[in-house]
Amino acid sequence: MQRLKTGDQVVVITGKDRGKQGEITNRGQDGKFLVQGINIVKKHTKANPNIGSTGGILEKEMPIEGSNLALLNPATGKGEKVGIKVLEDGRKVRVFKSNGEVVGA
Repeated sequence: MQRLKTGDQVVVITGKDRGKQGEITNRGQDGKFLVQGINIVKKHTKANPNIGSTGGILEKEMPIEGSNLALLNPATGKGEKVGIKVLEDGRKVRVFKSNGEVVGA
């Protein structure tokens, strides 16, 4: 089971965007995530008249490593560690390690 999933609200815990919050929009195969509004870079592009694109400087979201993200706990408003717990009926759920509360419940 994944500790972070698409649609989760996360907080960046290290790097240039430390403290910023956003929603996970995509997950890569290598454990990196695209987070809305986080890790924005400027990409210089050349014009290509064959496909109708104009040149210039574009702002683009780049993937960020999952270890640099923490799931946002709505009760405290802070980023916290997440663990996996198996319930009595055999289902696996994500829980916050600070208070044992089930994520998304």
